[in-house]
Amino acid sequence: MSRMAAKDRREELIAAALRVMIREGVARATTRAIVNEAKMPLGVFHYCFNSREELLQEVLTRFTDATVAAARKTFEGEGDLGSRIAKSLSAFWGTVELSPGEHQVSYELTHYALRQAGFEDLARRQYQHYREVHQELLEEAAEAAGIEWAVPVPVLARYLNAVLDGITLSWLVDRDSEHSREVLRLTGDHLLTLARPRAA
Repeated sequence: MSRMAAKDRREELIAAALRVMIREGVARATTRAIVNEAKMPLGVFHYCFNSREELLQEVLTRFTDATVAAARKTFEGEGDLGSRIAKSLSAFWGTVELSPGEHQVSYELTHYALRQAGFEDLARRQYQHYREVHQELLEEAAEAAGIEWAVPVPVLARYLNAVLDGITLSWLVDRDSEHSREVLRLTGDHLLTLARPRAA
């Protein structure tokens, strides 16, 4: 353990926290449960993180960034705006179906944070991060396609976040992949109606 760099210890604690939360839920992901999962002494946790909240925020950030990386990758290839949007939504959906436990944890973290005194800011930062990421992807898509959006990008980012949030939660309940993918297709079609040629 003494030979493990602090950065590596942090990474292992983050991974351990996610495993505990997927298996047992957020409420049971105590610092002791996390260090036991990581097979580290409790003191290491406090060496790597200032608080449990900081660790939970890092788990959320890593989860979101991994999901976004899959969606962003589709914009690196060829294709018009419609095909890029469709591929991006499909890439996002692939992460949902492949890692349902992680997505369930993200919702559980939100509700847990809203109900725990002192943790409310965790939920606010979580959704602020989601909206910032959606806004970034929408701006990248517009730049690549030479268009502009007919509604303010922050509003469109919030709309997209709400749709993806809702369809993901619905799927976690009923696992209806066929209709979920149809909703994603409709979402892509609607986004296209909000694209217009960039003003000179």
